[in-house]
Formats: sequence, structure tokens, C-alpha cells
Amino acid sequence: MKRCISSSRRLTAVIFTAMVLATSGSVFAQSVDQVLQADQRRLNLAQQSQERINNIVEGTRSLEDQYRAINKEIDGLKVYNRLMRAQVEGQTATLEDIGLSMDQVDVINRQIFPLMERMIDALGQSVELDVPFLLTERRDRIANLEEIMSRSDVSVAEKFRKVMEAYQIENDYGTTIEDYEQSLEIDGATRSFNMLRIGRVGLYFQSDDTNITGRWDVDSGAWVVDNSARNEVRKGLRVARQLIAPELINIPVQAAGGS
Repeated sequence: MKRCISSSRRLTAVIFTAMVLATSGSVFAQSVDQVLQADQRRLNLAQQSQERINNIVEGTRSLEDQYRAINKEIDGLKVYNRLMRAQVEGQTATLEDIGLSMDQVDVINRQIFPLMERMIDALGQSVELDVPFLLTERRDRIANLEEIMSRSDVSVAEKFRKVMEAYQIENDYGTTIEDYEQSLEIDGATRSFNMLRIGRVGLYFQSDDTNITGRWDVDSGAWVVDNSARNEVRKGLRVARQLIAPELINIPVQAAGGS
């Protein structure tokens, strides 16, 4: 009887122990799950926090990049403004100079018009007193200058340029040799002659058949026949026409102030 009771007690103790162990295992399993869940939540929160931190960092970097870009743009604008300011100052100075020049235009015009008229008159007198070569051409040039002076559609600068051009042409006559044709009245008969101009020191004429050769006589103011220089004048005409190379020409030249 006692053995049965002892056995029953041991069985009860074993069952109780098993129940305790089962209960403890269940509680332990629940604790582990809770710990794992808590860790997972902490991990999720940490990931979310890291993402927020990353977003903030990226945003900060973007703002920093924008800040640097804006600073560069500002520096460029400062340089541009400095250059534009210098350019504006230069243009302002130029406008002031132009303004001063415009104020003096009327004064200059009042001075230059009488000067050009005197220059044209002096040029006309020079042509009339000079050796009579290309008279029609030279007189027409002077007449054209006088006509231009009265035109309002021609600027003062262009008028002055034309006057100076005419002076330059007249100046060049003194250093060149030239041939051309001209009608002359010799011994009561008018005919065409070949003319030879050597600078301003000599003006000669010769017929096509070379039978008549002569020159302009400054003292008498007339054309005179002088066949002694026939061959030399013929040679000079050929030189002027570039038919032969330039060479020495032995022709009579009237001395200044008389023969």
C-alpha cells in the first residue's frame, strides 16, 4: 500500500515537473519572440533613421552644391559688371569727346570753307600760268571742284578730299612723262599732233609723219616749230608709250626766266 502511494507521488511530481518545464518552455519561447520582434523594430527604426539621415545629408550636399554654383555665378557677374562699368565709362568719355567735337563743327566749317575756296582759286591760277598741257582736263577738274563746293549733299570731308586729290594730281605732273594727242594751229593750219610732256620742264609736239616737230615757248607764250629735235622727240614719245626702255633724251629745254 505504501509502495503504491509512493509511486503515485513520484508520478505526480514527474507530471508537475513536466508541466512546469512545458510552461517554462512556452514562456521562454514567447520571451525570445518578443526579443526578436523588439530587435526587428529597433532595426527598422534604425534603418528609417539612417534613411532620414541619408536624405538630410543628400539635401545638405545639394544645397551646398547650389550654394557653390550661386557663388561662382555671383563672382562671374561681379567680373562682368566690372568690365561693363569700365566699358560704359569709356563710352561716356567717347560721347563727351564727340559732344565737344560736334560743338566745334560749326567753327571748323567756317574756317575750312574759305580755305578750300582759296586753294581752288590758287589751283586755277596755277593751271592758267603753267605749261598748257591737258588744259581741258585740268580746267574741268577745277570746275568740278567749284561745283562740289556748292552742293549740300557732299560732306565737308569729301569736299576737302577732292581738293587734296586735285593738288596731288597736279603735283604728280612734275615728276612724270606722258604722251597724248592735241589739236594745234601751226602756220595757220589746225591739225592733230602727238604731244610729249616731260614733267613741267618741256612740252613738245610732233606730227604723225614726223615732218613737223616743235615745242611750247614760255617767253612768247606760243607754239614754235623746231625740227632740230625731231629724232629726240620721236624717241621720247616711244619712251612715254613704253615701246622702248627709258633712256637719255637730248632735247632743248627752256631755262627758267627765259631762253
